[in-house]
Amino acid sequence: MSQIAIVYHSGFGHTKVVAEQVKAGAESVPGTKARLISVEEVDAHWADLEAADAIVFGSPTYMGNVSGPFKTFMDASSKAWFEQKWKDKLAAGFTISGSPSGDKLNTLQSLMIFAMQHGMVWVGNAEMPYNEEGINRLGSFSGVMAQAGQVAPEVEPNAADRKSAERLGHRLATATARWAKVS
Repeated sequence: MSQIAIVYHSGFGHTKVVAEQVKAGAESVPGTKARLISVEEVDAHWADLEAADAIVFGSPTYMGNVSGPFKTFMDASSKAWFEQKWKDKLAAGFTISGSPSGDKLNTLQSLMIFAMQHGMVWVGNAEMPYNEEGINRLGSFSGVMAQAGQVAPEVEPNAADRKSAERLGHRLATATARWAKVS
């Protein structure tokens, strides 16, 4: 069975919605179990991150980068980095902000660099933009970008962004199962 951890920060609930969709997509792959871990509770879950076959990183984009609480988690991972506990795990990422751009690319690049520093292997978003379902409507291949205005998390992110996150979870779980066979 593949184990996928989804570690995220959600200031207003929107990022959690995306994380839940990634989880649903991952668990749609037979033999996959996914776990949501908020950065506020990460101290109780370092062993879960070490045991995971893949880790998905999710942060809202605040001021053009990851949120402060997510950056605190990144910095706290230095022991895992020093001991190379996440080396050769698969990784992926997602972000959300209020505007279509919102400098989300910078956030995804920060997540990707963070994963690379841990020796992880990054899995991006392979969905073509402009399809009839609106999946990957913001045109990001390095990870999922979602958008939510100043509305309740039940309203936004919209269905297309939720489906994009679900597809990323499914892709990562499929890659994780494949990766486990060759490792």
